[in-house]
Amino acid sequence: MLFMYVCDEGEKELGRQQAPGSCPHCGGKVEAMDVEIQWRFCFLPMCFKIKRKYFCTLCSKRLELYH
Repeated sequence: MLFMYVCDEGEKELGRQQAPGSCPHCGGKVEAMDVEIQWRFCFLPMCFKIKRKYFCTLCSKRLELYH
């Protein structure tokens, strides 16, 4: 008996906008990107999240937001 499953994670960009502040590494502009993340198990959607990711437009580094 062969048991096989397929897990997949898909990301889709929803939109971008300029965020306040500057990059601590190079001083470039910071952009906020809204991303839709969907996890699938055997091609059936299991989880759906929308996250906001920040990155620098000049050096393309992913930035973390600390409160």
